[in-house]
Amino acid sequence: HAKIVRIDTTAAKAVPGVRAVLTAADIGHRLWGRNMFDWPVLAWDRVRMIGDRVAAVAAETREAAAEAARLVEVEYDELPPVLDPLEAMDAAAPVVHPERPSYYHAGFAGKAPLNVPHPNVQGVNRIVKDEAGLDAAFASAHRVFEHRFVTPKLHTGYIEPHATLVWIDEDGTVHVQTPNKAPYGMRNNLARTLGIPAETIVIEPSAIGGDFGGKGMTIDECPCYFLAKATGRPVRYVQTYAEELAIGCTRHPARLTLRTAVDANGKFLAHYSSVLYNGGAYAGGKPAPLLLPGQSGYATVPYHVPHVRIEAMCVYTNTSPGAHVRAPADPQVFFAWEQHVDMIAHELGIDPLEMRLRNVIRPGQTALSNEAIRAPMGTAVLERLHHESNYAAPLPRGRGRGISLVCRHTGAGKTSLTLRLEADGTIHILTGNVEQGAGQLTVAQRVAAVTLSVKFARAQVRRGSTSEAPQDPGTGGSRVTHVVGGAAKAGAELLRTELEGRSGLRLRDDRFVDGAGHSEPFEAVAARLCAGGPIEVTGAYDGSHHGDDHEGDFCFTAYAIEVDVDRETGCVRIVDALGVIDVGEIINPIAHQGQIDGGFIFGLGSSMMEEMVLDESGKVTTLSLGDYKLPTIADIPPFRSVLIQENPGQGPNGTKAAGELTNTGLTAAIANAVYNAAGVRLTEFPITAERVYAALQA
Repeated sequence: HAKIVRIDTTAAKAVPGVRAVLTAADIGHRLWGRNMFDWPVLAWDRVRMIGDRVAAVAAETREAAAEAARLVEVEYDELPPVLDPLEAMDAAAPVVHPERPSYYHAGFAGKAPLNVPHPNVQGVNRIVKDEAGLDAAFASAHRVFEHRFVTPKLHTGYIEPHATLVWIDEDGTVHVQTPNKAPYGMRNNLARTLGIPAETIVIEPSAIGGDFGGKGMTIDECPCYFLAKATGRPVRYVQTYAEELAIGCTRHPARLTLRTAVDANGKFLAHYSSVLYNGGAYAGGKPAPLLLPGQSGYATVPYHVPHVRIEAMCVYTNTSPGAHVRAPADPQVFFAWEQHVDMIAHELGIDPLEMRLRNVIRPGQTALSNEAIRAPMGTAVLERLHHESNYAAPLPRGRGRGISLVCRHTGAGKTSLTLRLEADGTIHILTGNVEQGAGQLTVAQRVAAVTLSVKFARAQVRRGSTSEAPQDPGTGGSRVTHVVGGAAKAGAELLRTELEGRSGLRLRDDRFVDGAGHSEPFEAVAARLCAGGPIEVTGAYDGSHHGDDHEGDFCFTAYAIEVDVDRETGCVRIVDALGVIDVGEIINPIAHQGQIDGGFIFGLGSSMMEEMVLDESGKVTTLSLGDYKLPTIADIPPFRSVLIQENPGQGPNGTKAAGELTNTGLTAAIANAVYNAAGVRLTEFPITAERVYAALQA
């Protein structure tokens, strides 16, 4: 945290091959964001974290650019930093953003930001359910349990770093090629920051080499635009992995306090949660208006509790920013909740699985957040886990079994796409949704083909730029199969009606059939129908709930994990892992299983090895993939998934979510297994040998 006194670019501009060196004095005081515009393109009055940009350089070679950057001279006056979120809430704490009241906040139509209790608070949310009876329920309870937990700062772990290319046409059209998974939102955000109409910006989505939430937020396009404008040349920038780890957006570290009242049978009567998130130096990377991880800052816990109060808060500190990472708030909340349940069960002498069965959400009940859940499958998932895991079998000494139960919504949203039949029989589908590895283009193809009753290969899907494709909310939030698939189905139904109406025939098994059963090849009829030109329709879908349709789809996932713990070293080894997942209908089995397995591996990394370590100045010290440990194929233990499809979802053909189901419950299940194996309770992760050894020694 420091005031900028002076920036001198004289020597940098003299380096051979350098074409432009810019500071905020050249581009203006520009702020960037996805919802809260608080992140300077180039800092002008102060830097708020190690890694803030103060100058941008364009050169003919990487070496010339690096040399010019080295020669930029900056004089700073140190300011007291605030690194801990608890300290940030102190009345005497330095204010990270004194100008906050002036920032544009898109979620509130640009008006004054949320009414926050301290100037260092980014966002706050309060969730209540029959709060009037909360105090009485606590006062009359058989027992009240309170536990505290801490979760770390984590990187998303994609392998391909951020990269962008920007060029400006003679007519002023700005082209941006970038691996951003929400190009329409990015276009609007760029327009506000750059001060140009959104219609003059064309986002050309590129293939995304790994996402996990991290490619919804990209920050290099703005400086590249100003460099392209200054040089009249295309400008490309590729982050190094050291930059990715030093300044990239991360999963929010959290401190959680859970307090639950129970009756003599272990039934939950009332609950209070307090969650304090470290939001880092900027809130600009978060897309939700409340400026918390996820939509509300709290996961949908799969238990019924009559009286609830939840307080979630995210604060500014002088550390790298927090943003959305795969299932943004769920790993933090479920790590705490699923150990909290086990700890209560052990104290009451109730089996942990039985404890969950007594409290799991049943039909007609609502979640802690008062969310209505359509046909909750928690009981079925737990019962299947009991059967598949050989739950009652005794384990050898030093081995423990831990379980967890979590749930996550199927995301909603509004999108559209176009379907165009050509004379050769090809059906071209154009979408603005960006493929980030989950197989959404295949989903659109298969849904459209099945709805039309044609072979898969006839439907050809292409993602388009923002200048040609219909608007799309972007990939994320476990919504793509639901929303994009819904649009593909709606469009295919319109096209089928149009083709059958024009031809007087019926489509069946890739042929046109008349009432007598005679049929013609699809291509022959398509050629006649398209003699005057292609036939095009637009399929639109809005997955939001309206009116009485207020119950959403939620997928329930239960884990049973067995671990061996070496008491001499603290080493934890997973010897068996079982996941039981409520998935609904499956459109693409290979890609779907890839999401299930990939989520498990993602959760394994954050559970047992990944952690961004900061020094006393707030600098990230794990600046390479040698220091920040991602799981490799050698780390993956035996994993078996059991998929329950008995309860179709509201997505096309009965689909539900897939992408964020298996990473969120793993950490707590491992922690519960470690406790059952070695008798030590870890309230902080990752669950490393060092932490287990220290707990054993204590």
